[in-house]
Amino acid sequence: MEGEIMNLMKVWFSVVVSLCYCYWIRKLVPAGKIRLFLFLPIIFLYIVLPLSLSSVHLCGTTGFFIAWLGNFKLLLLAFDKGPLSSDTFISLPRFVAVACLPIKIQQNQTPSTTIQCSSSKNENKNGNTPHSDPSKSSGFDTNPSSIKPNSVTQTKQKNLSKTGGATTGTPLLGYALKGVAVGVLVKIYDYSESINPKVIMCMYCFHIYFMLEIILAAVAAAAKSMLGMELEPQFNNPLLSTSLQDFWGRRWNLMVTSILRPTVYDPTVKAASKVVGRRWAPLPAVMGTFVVSGLMHELILFYLGRLEPTFRMTCFFLLHGMCLMVEIALKRTLTGRYRLPRFLSGPLTVVFVMATCFSLFLPEFIRCRIEVRAFEEYAALGHLLTPLSSSFSAIFLNKS
Repeated sequence: MEGEIMNLMKVWFSVVVSLCYCYWIRKLVPAGKIRLFLFLPIIFLYIVLPLSLSSVHLCGTTGFFIAWLGNFKLLLLAFDKGPLSSDTFISLPRFVAVACLPIKIQQNQTPSTTIQCSSSKNENKNGNTPHSDPSKSSGFDTNPSSIKPNSVTQTKQKNLSKTGGATTGTPLLGYALKGVAVGVLVKIYDYSESINPKVIMCMYCFHIYFMLEIILAAVAAAAKSMLGMELEPQFNNPLLSTSLQDFWGRRWNLMVTSILRPTVYDPTVKAASKVVGRRWAPLPAVMGTFVVSGLMHELILFYLGRLEPTFRMTCFFLLHGMCLMVEIALKRTLTGRYRLPRFLSGPLTVVFVMATCFSLFLPEFIRCRIEVRAFEEYAALGHLLTPLSSSFSAIFLNKS
């Protein structure tokens, strides 16, 4: 464990140094192919660096942060797009944090509010809602605050996103309960031999969701405390999703969605509009986005397992991409005449996501023995922390 921590420190020292280089390249070299060429060694470095780690949690998290999110942000920055180019006078510490961490700075004035107000004015004048941008009208939304509140719960989520979301509006009790739930799940795994395998799969789904949300929330909280940034939430109650469009575009891992949109979705919409027209351009764009997402998940899985890929996980995203294309096409064709009630669409969406996870997503984790190695790391961490807890207890008892 100590050796792995040293490797982690070396990896992240390399990340910080390389981002300082990118920061000055951004200032000195204009956007375009030359800046991209100068970024390419760093992009390659970020693909290789996670291979220096063997821990499931450290390697997976680092790979996700730098090989996926970090590289995509640098690709956008090469052409003066994305979160790293939004602030011309961004400081070096903030640049490094935004580049290598899964955070998105919340704007003081929410743009979606202004857009919605102007849209409603146009709707009042013309009698219908304009859709000048096919990517926006597709419903592939990356801003949780733009969801229209159809219920009290959604209204609360909207208010939370305006006040800092994951770090200020969301109570710490929620994350504490999820942490307790993870601990309970880990304990229940000791009796996995006597539990139905499908129940174990279901437990894995919640385990991954809880751990991912806790890790991302912890990183966001650390970034906010050090840099004083208001951050947008990473999740928006995915268990309340009413459709695949709602799940992937507005609720699940919004940081990934907000990065895939400008790097894959928007360029594909622009290209496809010349072939199939603006109305149907979002369909191939959605499919292309899911293809890239599937390949990036395969890369993260390779970091975790170091096994030859089977592309079964990519099939999971291809299936969801095709289903989302059908959903969008049906919504455009039916134009709101037929819609499932929320009490039906919600459970159907969650059941579909979990069922496809059972058959395509989770088996890849099991093939790589990720869950076994994760439990070994929990045990090693507990063994490492036991002397520290004993020392703190002794100090506290002596003082009392």
